[in-house]
Amino acid sequence: MKLSERKIIVTGGPTREWFDPIRFLSNASTGKMGVALADEAFRVSEDVVFIHGPISPELLEGKKYRTLSVESTADMLEAVLGELTDMSVLIMAAAPADYTPVEKSEVKIKKGEGDISFSLKRTPDILKNVSMHKTEKGLSKLFVAGFAAETNNTEEYAIGKLKSKGLDMICLNDVSAEGAGFGKDTNIMTVFINDGSRVELPMQSKGEIAGEILRIIENRL
Repeated sequence: MKLSERKIIVTGGPTREWFDPIRFLSNASTGKMGVALADEAFRVSEDVVFIHGPISPELLEGKKYRTLSVESTADMLEAVLGELTDMSVLIMAAAPADYTPVEKSEVKIKKGEGDISFSLKRTPDILKNVSMHKTEKGLSKLFVAGFAAETNNTEEYAIGKLKSKGLDMICLNDVSAEGAGFGKDTNIMTVFINDGSRVELPMQSKGEIAGEILRIIENRL
């Protein structure tokens, strides 16, 4: 089946895990890569949904594909699982927070004289849950592409994630590299595929990178 006949689910942006009503744990992801992927996906398929965390509304102006806004990592997991079908492609470009406070204060935590510490717990692992869902629901044709934003031991971590989470491919983004990473208009990617092959994508616009990623997926279907 061609990519044009598939439902394409793209995630993008950060998630937020709140300590109190005005403070949260998050990261520097802007959602630009996710939007670029959703834009390119909509060029080849009419059935596209972009699930995103808190991002600038300007990035979504004029978009004709469906969008779903979420806040926390748990919210994103629920939204993703709710969209999965056997004939879908999931491109998990979001940067969900890995930890969430054990307890959230219902009122603003006031500044005191001393230091303060918080206990954190792991957020749900979206890709691991997708892998389990794929097995439990018999979604044998579901194609899953993950992303790995790394700063050190980049290939080791990306390949480990590819294998441990049962992905079809993973896009490695060294966010410490010049011209790559969060908030930039350009990016650099290395795509690792589960058959052991790899594709190097040199620095180019995020739109061009997205187009290359979609072509790689098309070739794998």
